Amino acid sequence: MREVTRLLNEIQQGDPQAAAELLPLVYQELRRLAAQKLAGEGPGHTLQPTALVHEAYMKLIGPDPLRTWKGRTHYFSAAAEAMRRILIDHARRKQRVRHGGGRKQVELREGDAIGEPPSEDLLALDEALNALAATDPTKAELVKLRYFAGLTLEEAAELLGVSRATADRYWAYARAWLFNAITKGDHPS
Repeated sequence: MREVTRLLNEIQQGDPQAAAELLPLVYQELRRLAAQKLAGEGPGHTLQPTALVHEAYMKLIGPDPLRTWKGRTHYFSAAAEAMRRILIDHARRKQRVRHGGGRKQVELREGDAIGEPPSEDLLALDEALNALAATDPTKAELVKLRYFAGLTLEEAAELLGVSRATADRYWAYARAWLFNAITKGDHPS
């Protein structure tokens, strides 16, 4: 992975060829992660892994002249965040009324009760994750790396610069915190 860090440094220095060299190095891993994330989506999901990877990559290597990469860790954290934002934006777009608002046509018979449509789990996770990040950014970053980037606990611990045991504790805490926030609809402290 030293090659990735080298190419990120060259991209930062304005070398246009470095961006072309970086994509083949990270593409398969990003596509695997995207496919893994999209596998959990419900039927009718229109975003494909290839589209998710391409959109995330364009956000990462885009024309922002102020963007600097502080190495591999920073790049993969940004990749996780980019995928997260794309998935959240896609979920929000699908909820809009002109896109059906997540509603399905059903036959109503006399006596059927009309209930609320199910909440979007991804949007609830995003809201809870933002609240966790406000109080504990490291634990929130661990969740992003594990959930959105698909990294193992060992890989995430290495990127965050914490031990495996610390990552285990952070992961257990973050999962419990997020579960409580999502199921109770409030944000524990």
